[in-house]
Amino acid sequence: MRPGVDCKVHARGRRSLRDAQTPSFYLTSARMASSEHNAVGELELSKLLSSLNPILDPELYVFVTLPPGTTPPGDLVVQMLFREREGMTVITTKESAIKHDFSFTFQSRMITLDVHSSLEAVGFIAKITEELTKLRIGVNPVSGYFHDHLFIADGKEEEVLAALDKIKQKAMAESGPMLPPS
Repeated sequence: MRPGVDCKVHARGRRSLRDAQTPSFYLTSARMASSEHNAVGELELSKLLSSLNPILDPELYVFVTLPPGTTPPGDLVVQMLFREREGMTVITTKESAIKHDFSFTFQSRMITLDVHSSLEAVGFIAKITEELTKLRIGVNPVSGYFHDHLFIADGKEEEVLAALDKIKQKAMAESGPMLPPS
């Protein structure tokens, strides 16, 4: 069985990726992650921090909640979707939420941490959130397969980018020069 593609039954009766009703973008993402891109990602905290390359997305994002069992409209811009017992959380663009007349909260900017961290990396997000806590800046981190993303209150992005640069500079100074792999 290929991980993420041929799984059959999930706990609590959730559909498997083989279910014909599963939207095709889930299948495509799972196949891509399991077959084409087998890179594990970086595990070492010092390397992750010293190669940190934050990218600010120009879009304004919001958090929307939908009742349990709801299917989001097909043309809704979905940056992230997460199902919980109480309902479904969708991170979407503010423009898309307004278009669909959805109530929303937390107008935010997304900063992508452009370093391929392993899903098993320890301390990467913790170190970043620790530094942002010192600045009294809230953050909603989301981990994708390839990168981690920070959703920051709109208007705080420049302060966060400066903090991330400071984290990187400190990590580089502590770890010495990075040598190319031999």
